[in-house]
Amino acid sequence: MSYGFIRVAAAVPSLRVADCAYNVEQMLPLIAEAENNNVEVILFPELGITSYSCGDLFLQPTIVKGAESALASLLDFSKQCDVIIIAGLPVAYGSSLLDCAVVVRRGNILGAVPKKYICNHHGCSEKRWFASSKALPVDARVTLCGQSVALHKNQIFRTADYAFAVEMGEDFCAPVPASSLLTAKGAELVFVPAASSETAGKYDSLVESFKQQSARAMAGYVYSACGYGESSGDTVFAGNAFIVENGKMVEKGERFSKNGQLLVSEIDVEKLRFRRMNNSTFGEICEEFKDVDVCVTFIDKKANELATLTRKICSTPFIPAGDELAARCQEIFNIQAAGLAKRIEHTRSATCVIGISGGLDSTLALLVTARAFDILGKERKGIVAVTMPGFGTTDRTYNNAIELMKSLGATIREISIKNACLQHFEDIGHDVANHDVTYENSQARERTQILMDIANQANGLVVGTGDLSELALGWATYNGDHMSMYGVNASVPKTLIQHIVKQIAASSDDEKIRTTLLDIVETPISPELIPADEQGNIKQKTEDLVGPYELHDFFLYHFVCNGFAPAKIFFMAQRAFCGIYDRETIKKWLTTFCRRFFIQQFKRSCMPDGPKVGNCSLSPRGDWKMPTDACSALWLAECDTL
Repeated sequence: MSYGFIRVAAAVPSLRVADCAYNVEQMLPLIAEAENNNVEVILFPELGITSYSCGDLFLQPTIVKGAESALASLLDFSKQCDVIIIAGLPVAYGSSLLDCAVVVRRGNILGAVPKKYICNHHGCSEKRWFASSKALPVDARVTLCGQSVALHKNQIFRTADYAFAVEMGEDFCAPVPASSLLTAKGAELVFVPAASSETAGKYDSLVESFKQQSARAMAGYVYSACGYGESSGDTVFAGNAFIVENGKMVEKGERFSKNGQLLVSEIDVEKLRFRRMNNSTFGEICEEFKDVDVCVTFIDKKANELATLTRKICSTPFIPAGDELAARCQEIFNIQAAGLAKRIEHTRSATCVIGISGGLDSTLALLVTARAFDILGKERKGIVAVTMPGFGTTDRTYNNAIELMKSLGATIREISIKNACLQHFEDIGHDVANHDVTYENSQARERTQILMDIANQANGLVVGTGDLSELALGWATYNGDHMSMYGVNASVPKTLIQHIVKQIAASSDDEKIRTTLLDIVETPISPELIPADEQGNIKQKTEDLVGPYELHDFFLYHFVCNGFAPAKIFFMAQRAFCGIYDRETIKKWLTTFCRRFFIQQFKRSCMPDGPKVGNCSLSPRGDWKMPTDACSALWLAECDTL
């Protein structure tokens, strides 16, 4: 199965100006390569059969006939191929000449898309040669290579598995791109043949505009522009090619290459459909365009089966790459702090009370609280930081907790929970040697009771520390660490918390704080509810019990944000974690995720308020509404078949 991944290609052949036969010859090996790679649709640049920079030669009937003759050669070659080919050439219609992209498959021309907006600025003189398609009648047709071909300006091509449209480069650059209409009418992929010449800084702006448009249209865009071989008399063409999907760059080609190139990757139409279904604005736009005439051409073709993917699957979807990471971490930290500051102000709380364990989550929550106090101009002594050693507390986490509280200037309180828990075990008749769920959860609830009561004493607000990953798995004690008065980490996944704390450490001028924070990041994740081992090290490691958080965050993102089924998540995870986790390990923890996600919904249904910081939230008041008794049988059955 291909799980909704459609393989596409942007091709940029080297060419000769006005040498149509040669130009098609350069296309054929790229088409053959695309065919061998199971590509669904291959896109060539605007006017690629003639070259874009022919100038007044376009007005010569010789070149128009030569282009049609070369197209016939391409059609003949395509009879042996299943791939859909999009190529550009000038097409005569009456007394006008149209800049067209033809869609070809198995020797047939499925349609010709004429350019609507003819570029006549910034040194372009296209109106000297070409007419706009705006004046064409709805039923306009032309004969090409002996075939009658529709010239509809709004065309959608639909196969059994996906729908696509073609939009000429300048048409995309219009204030309202034609693809806004075409995607609203059902196109999931948009192929843009272009001929944009280069100026300094233009490429970055071009890429950004495509990313923004693909995000608005919730579509995949494939772009191919003229390259080496075009006339360089006054302009230079870089041969730009890239593939974007829903605001993200999937793949980009080499610029200024002398050799022809084929850029191949996949677009996930299943993800695009999920995003559209969950966006009410998109549905309303579709309704507004319902009366606009669009020519729909049906293609008798099923998508190719893909055994693997050419596109990279990111193993950390919550974590941005490169230079963006530091800025994202800072932005999330600011959102958390601003949310807490508003809550403190609204509730007129004199203090904030927070339990500090020396672990990642409580560390970030304390840092957020300190920042919120700074925003409000409040003394940090108003932060009542409570460390509550229990049966499993180790020296490492205890010392880190104390050091962090001191460094941040919080009021420190240390309250051991051991005697209170021992009394509680005696009261309920529980054997202290039995380290079961009662033993563990009693400690978590005792700590929460202490925090709530101190908050009452100090006119304070209890700041929650639990994160998004724990909420997804239900890895929290109900009415224990599950509960607070404001959960600042509620929509921050565990894998991202590590990076936020690292970023704060890197930006700190205090060597002690930096050292402490980095050691906390390196400390094994644990609730520390079971006594340490004989060497005093953490014995109870969360990831040994519920699985690696990097896997669970991967599962969570694609389950909630993309609506993917277990089989597709499994397919993607094998590629993303190739060489890190084997097939059976991924299956084991994916099954655990599906089982726990369903049975633990009751905890999420009554979770405290907390700020949404990204595109994934499990708050019942916002992004995730699910019955607490929903059955997981379908998801677990699919896991069993993997």
